[in-house]
Amino acid sequence: MSSDVRLVLCGDEGVGKSSLITSFVKETFVPNIQSVLPPISIPPEFISVANNLTMSIVDTSSRPQDRQSLNREIRRANVILLVYSDHYTSERIPLFWLPYFRSLGVNVPVVLCANKCDLVVDTDSAEVILDEMIPIMEEFKEIESCIRSSAKEQYNVNQAFYLCEKAVIHPIAPLFDSKEQNLKPPAIAALQRIFFLCDKDQDGFLNDKEMNDLQLKCFNKSLNPFDHQEIKSIIYKADVGSATEEGISQEGFIALNKIFALKGRHETTWGILRTFHYTDSLSLSDKFLYPRFDVPQYSSVELSPAGYRFFVDLFLLFDKDNDGGLNSTELNSLFAPTPEIPASWTKSQFPTTTLCNEEGHVTLQGWLAQWSMTTFQDHKTTLAYLAWLGFEGSERGGTTDALKVTKPRRRRKTRPKPGKVDRNVFSCYVLGAPDSGKSAILDRFLNRPFYPLYMPTIKPRIAVNSVEMQGGKQCYMILEELGELEPAVLDNSTKLDECDVICYTYDSSNPDSFQHIVDLRSKYPLLDRLPAVFAALKADLDKQQQRSDQQPDAYTRELGLSAPLHVSATWTSSLSELFVQLAEAAQNPSTATPILEPEEKESPVMPMILASSAVAIVVATVAWMFRTSREP
Repeated sequence: MSSDVRLVLCGDEGVGKSSLITSFVKETFVPNIQSVLPPISIPPEFISVANNLTMSIVDTSSRPQDRQSLNREIRRANVILLVYSDHYTSERIPLFWLPYFRSLGVNVPVVLCANKCDLVVDTDSAEVILDEMIPIMEEFKEIESCIRSSAKEQYNVNQAFYLCEKAVIHPIAPLFDSKEQNLKPPAIAALQRIFFLCDKDQDGFLNDKEMNDLQLKCFNKSLNPFDHQEIKSIIYKADVGSATEEGISQEGFIALNKIFALKGRHETTWGILRTFHYTDSLSLSDKFLYPRFDVPQYSSVELSPAGYRFFVDLFLLFDKDNDGGLNSTELNSLFAPTPEIPASWTKSQFPTTTLCNEEGHVTLQGWLAQWSMTTFQDHKTTLAYLAWLGFEGSERGGTTDALKVTKPRRRRKTRPKPGKVDRNVFSCYVLGAPDSGKSAILDRFLNRPFYPLYMPTIKPRIAVNSVEMQGGKQCYMILEELGELEPAVLDNSTKLDECDVICYTYDSSNPDSFQHIVDLRSKYPLLDRLPAVFAALKADLDKQQQRSDQQPDAYTRELGLSAPLHVSATWTSSLSELFVQLAEAAQNPSTATPILEPEEKESPVMPMILASSAVAIVVATVAWMFRTSREP
């Protein structure tokens, strides 16, 4: 919402627009005032609906010569108070004024005000004037409400301006369909999400404690037992079965807010919606979904302990059958308050990207690994889903409390200095010749069975899991097989900067396999900046001499790296050793980065020259001092 509500009064000449403004400001009727008043600003302490808004009241003229000024003010309005006073001016509302607003492209709430009701002696005639507005209100949905007033008698003057304030701050149009007499679908969807988030035990009911927590959160006051009973009684009358001893069902919660709308108490519904960060369009605000979160260059983003705890609690809450895995039904229930499962998950064919049990259900370890990867690759997606799923951080931090930023790390042209990288999530590109066993490595990383049938990887594949390192410390490793995108990725320095370690694989039983790595490193020199681990796969088969200028052991030795690790997809121990070695290389890049240039060693000649020079200087100085002392 804007911090300034701009109210523009419109209507034909003589209907009493200026008198209404004067009576509102001075709280008394002032005769013989000027035809058009200058704009008036009402400070927040005098606004009855909200205490943080300023109201600007703008008077207008309907004379043809003032039409340009009228158009300008109408376009700047947040709400229009359309005033009429007799049968003629009331007929002009649907015939001229409302179509005129639309012709200007204005889409703001309009409040109709039947002024000078003190001149209508017959009460029935006054009611007829208002009744005539009902079909007009049904045709023009921008009409928020209608009220009778008298500036002279101070009748409903304050109420008319109050309705204008309310129309801006708590508009009924986004919530309620007056023709259908029901809440609109976006309002229902928003309330369903709020019910979902408030139903902490996910039993389908808001019990007294959950209702009281909602009341405290939204209105900063609690409900007493009488209030609870009264609310249930109102809901029970509207929808039998929606209020029981267990609490209020989702249908009952929707019915309660429908009653608020019907009775003109929709500010209560807006109080709930705004507490949960909904805008006037009933979408979550961008500031809530994507708060400011600065990430320095060469830094990465990970889940904080609070973030991991939130996702653990979410997993345990929705694992209804307590089998240690989330099946498709449970996942759908979990993601109910969100638009859908993250698009990046769908694109990478989740849940094949993470650890699942034998039934194919995502385990807690796989669940946390998936979110660790999502946060590492695109922290904005994680922030949005934390908001949708109801993460509650501190008042200052909000959803950003669930994330943390790692220290920056830079690539060097020479081997990095010794030291660990302050990260717990690492990215690894798995490179190698076709049919070298890359896909088998990803499958076995997720504890999936080994399939000997070769199927070439066209689309990129990804797998994420935790790795337990020596000493018991755990980290998350993201293995990526690039597929047809390999040339584009390896030629892109930005993409390579996102990678922490390269796993070079070759088929030790195929004599032509290792040469592919040599050619790859020669073609893409940027790879030299990254830590690397070499793996001789299919070690359970007969080892073959490689047709290459250098054999793998000599090649890695020249790079200052460990010899290739012999691995087989059927040897569990060798696989574990490979994953640990990849994690250690990523965490300690100085131990696994190729030596590109020999380190400069200090020449032995230079110290000798310096030493000789120093001796000569000392001898000369002593000689001079001796000579000086003998002179008379």
